[in-house]
Amino acid sequence: MNAPEPQPRRRATARAVAAPADRLQRPMSVARGPLLWRYVISLSLMHALALLVVLPWLFSWTSVVLFAAGVLFFGQGINLGYHRLLAHNSLAVPKWLERAFVLLALCTMQDTPVKWVTSHRHHHKFSDVQADSHSPLAGFLWSHMGWLFYPNSATRGVMAYKTYAHDLIDDPFYRRLERDWRLPVAIYLAHALLIYAAGVAAGWIGSGTLSGGIQLGLSFLVWGVVLRTVVVWHITWSINSLTHVFGYRSYETRENSRNNWVLGLFASGEGWHNNHHHDSASASNQHRWWEIDLTYYHILLLERLGLATNVIRPRAERHAARGKA
Repeated sequence: MNAPEPQPRRRATARAVAAPADRLQRPMSVARGPLLWRYVISLSLMHALALLVVLPWLFSWTSVVLFAAGVLFFGQGINLGYHRLLAHNSLAVPKWLERAFVLLALCTMQDTPVKWVTSHRHHHKFSDVQADSHSPLAGFLWSHMGWLFYPNSATRGVMAYKTYAHDLIDDPFYRRLERDWRLPVAIYLAHALLIYAAGVAAGWIGSGTLSGGIQLGLSFLVWGVVLRTVVVWHITWSINSLTHVFGYRSYETRENSRNNWVLGLFASGEGWHNNHHHDSASASNQHRWWEIDLTYYHILLLERLGLATNVIRPRAERHAARGKA
């Protein structure tokens, strides 16, 4: 992997950060025209299908375990892959492993790497001011998911991608994912089909009947794909919304980021959001012993195996290392 390129940095300005009680208007770059119906329809459909988990016929403890494991496994495609690896260049891995994390992320149905990284880097540059594409100061529901439904020229389009994700858009792999919308869709559907087929095989072997196989296959599909996708969505969206409203602040950063212990646990370390905004270059969000960061532990394991290099330590460790040099 080539040496990491520096992420876009917030320009030094004299503007004050809005206090939590203040309110913002939606960004002026958000179009007031038609909704992005592909997002409205796909998100609504997936939420509706997720309600099928209430059917006793589709319940199995194996599917529940598959769901829980999938939230952690596929969620690392976002936490480690899209976020710490691509958006912040907090580590470097071989290209094949980078691509593997991207495939995991695409199986969470959270958009292409270029779109995700562009939006996230833009957020860091304009956190909790009007230009921020998803600040909760412009409305909690807006920050959680409403911002996805409207065109925003600041984060969508060639100019935005070249401004915030030039290191990705110049890569043929990422450029192809961006240009051909069928590829991300095919990857998501292919992984759903594999999980369904695994359920059919397991159910057929376990029950000795094809109907038993189909039942477990559908259970795997609803629990292990649809519900898991929706839950990972809400975990990611909660970082945008909840961790800029609820929690404690260890650092007086220039926005309203918070450390939220619930999301610190369920989002594999992403919930220590104030720590992250204080030191966004770091591969670790754990600044106190009890601020458990499972994603950082994953990165340290990759480093121990020789699969991760240039792992950026927390700022305090970097300063201590420079002091000893």
